[in-house]
Amino acid sequence: MIAIGAQTRILVAVEPVDFRKGIDGLAQLCRKELQRDPFSGTAFVFRNRRATALKLLLYDGQGFWLCQKRLSSGRFRHWPRSTAGVKNLVLHELQVLVSGGDPVAAQGAPVWRPLNLPA
Repeated sequence: MIAIGAQTRILVAVEPVDFRKGIDGLAQLCRKELQRDPFSGTAFVFRNRRATALKLLLYDGQGFWLCQKRLSSGRFRHWPRSTAGVKNLVLHELQVLVSGGDPVAAQGAPVWRPLNLPA
């Protein structure tokens, strides 16, 4: 079962990707373009060029999960921006993003104690 907890690192790819890519193609994109290890347990979020669908790639220690959401109407208008190519999100911001909202405007409770996550 897929489990994304509060301690899960979540990275959103700022630029759209080719949605013909599957698990292997997205994992390679994580390594080459985003300079991140797809086996790290990080949840990677991607969107298509038309901003009508997103994919989430996550390695759980046994294998990869690839989840896709395609909107029946409308677009993901509030996609995060960053000059680094990826944007870090916390869990409640991901939930807002997946629901079609603006993760930057999401007001969550402050982190009580920051966790030292491996890079």
